[in-house]
Amino acid sequence: MAGRPPADPTEQARAQLLARRIRALREERGWTRERLAKEANIHTRTLVRLESEGPVQPGFFTVGALAEALGTTLDELYAATRMLPGLWSTGYEGRTIESFVAALVEAEVQAVVDVRLTPISRKPGFSKTRLSVALADVGIAYRHLRELGNPKDNRAPFWEGRLAEGRSGFRRVLQSAEANTQLDELVELAQRSRVAVLCFEQDEDRCHRQVVLEAVRERADVPVANLP
Repeated sequence: MAGRPPADPTEQARAQLLARRIRALREERGWTRERLAKEANIHTRTLVRLESEGPVQPGFFTVGALAEALGTTLDELYAATRMLPGLWSTGYEGRTIESFVAALVEAEVQAVVDVRLTPISRKPGFSKTRLSVALADVGIAYRHLRELGNPKDNRAPFWEGRLAEGRSGFRRVLQSAEANTQLDELVELAQRSRVAVLCFEQDEDRCHRQVVLEAVRERADVPVANLP
């Protein structure tokens, strides 16, 4: 028998936002889950599953009953699930895989775009396969855009502080047709979801991803922030 299809990261993230809003409204009233379930005439287990922030897609009538019991509207609850798209710049230097994933979840990131040329790391959890599994466990998509990676012969300028030279060299890399295709893919993704652009260096100024983010901003009006 075929397994259940994996939850769409965007839908799962919106379900989590809905769960948080309902829980916040319930706690503002000082109600227990049992009290809210009774007021909404739904089973307590239904409310527990919804507030768990798992990949739950509650039914229309369930959400409507909860909205009425909490003295709000469906429109207000729907508005609480809207997430502004954009880009987050992040490096995993100095992070554990657990702290990295926790930061992504806190920022409500929906996808990680890996711009390392070769996504292999000595740090546990940050090689491509293990990283993608860790992200999938929390509903975050993973995409490796190899053509946006920095070639080995252009890394020394970044390591040695010759940043202008390194950035100039990487801009030439981005002129290839393959790199432009993947830049367009990144732009499209960032216009409809929350995307973290990942490389190793914690300091964006010492990393080629700064040039990647600049190239994205040249193509589209996309907000960019650093991942805490």
